[in-house]
Amino acid sequence: MADAPDPDRLKLYSFSVFTQLSGAVTAGMIHLGDRLGLYAALASADEPMTTESLATSCGLDERWVREWAYNQAAAALIAVDTDSTPERFWLTPEAIAVLATPDSPAFGMGMFHRFPQTMAALEVMPESFRTGLGHDYDSHGPEGAVGIERSFEPWNRHHLIPTVLPALDGVVERLEAGIAIADIGCGAGGAVLLMAAAFPNSTFVGYDISQHALDRAEHRRREAGATNVRFVDPRSEPLPDDHSVDLVTTFDCIHDMTHPQEMIDAIAASLSADGVWLLVDIKGRDTFAENVRKNPMAPLMYGISVLSCMSSALSAPDGAGLGTLGLPESRAREMAGAAGFTRFRTLDVDHSVNSFYEIRP
Repeated sequence: MADAPDPDRLKLYSFSVFTQLSGAVTAGMIHLGDRLGLYAALASADEPMTTESLATSCGLDERWVREWAYNQAAAALIAVDTDSTPERFWLTPEAIAVLATPDSPAFGMGMFHRFPQTMAALEVMPESFRTGLGHDYDSHGPEGAVGIERSFEPWNRHHLIPTVLPALDGVVERLEAGIAIADIGCGAGGAVLLMAAAFPNSTFVGYDISQHALDRAEHRRREAGATNVRFVDPRSEPLPDDHSVDLVTTFDCIHDMTHPQEMIDAIAASLSADGVWLLVDIKGRDTFAENVRKNPMAPLMYGISVLSCMSSALSAPDGAGLGTLGLPESRAREMAGAAGFTRFRTLDVDHSVNSFYEIRP
């Protein structure tokens, strides 16, 4: 027979449980703030705004905006002057960077953009738990691809060309002269389009199995007028296996793949003798205990893994299912070695979520 709960501990535990629900509900309100332009309006205002002025600026109903603003202020996400009547709201400089500046490397609205699609996965998760079979990224629809785009591209726009590529030994000079590059798991094409614009003498092929992402990438390629880029589905045009590629990049995608070792083997077969693989992936540790101790976002990472990353990695019956935190440096080294790579170097690139590796034959 179980012991009766301690009354004080019961209160604390209940508070902890409902704090998680509070965060989930507030995340939904962040999605609405981004989608409805409320953050953008607060960021552009010359002075603190009443909910009436905020609603008017966004073409919305004041009563709904007021309740939203109370949630955001109660969560300390927007600032409020409670001494004024009515209350006035504004964004701090830090809030503007995270909530309302798409070009800021700190911009954080990508995950919230696709929050409804991520949470909608809960409807199909019970069956996944019973069968073991997950769902690929296209199950999140077109907005899922846009959300990933908005998640990773702000940081890349500031750091990929000036920080990450120069950390690779001798690669920038080769890109300037002109080489062949494959970007695997290219998503909506942001990283490859950045590189293609910076290095017009090089040729780029972006690979992805998400049709939503490929459609978005091709639309953006045409908008940019990029003639040294193609986007393809590897199921119809596989990565070449004749060692004709000089640089392979994989940004935050190997852990999502159903067969990551097969992909790493294919990368090895594609690269020239002096080729380079830039592996960028989530900064996992070797054990659950280390992840919890060193990563304050571990609960988020494991939850997103169930709803997205691991689900994708188990979307085939024999999927590896690495999960969001499933590719620590030790495993990346092991898998690269199994594919025949002999040189593995961790790059000195500061990122809160990702690790960066230079891997060579």
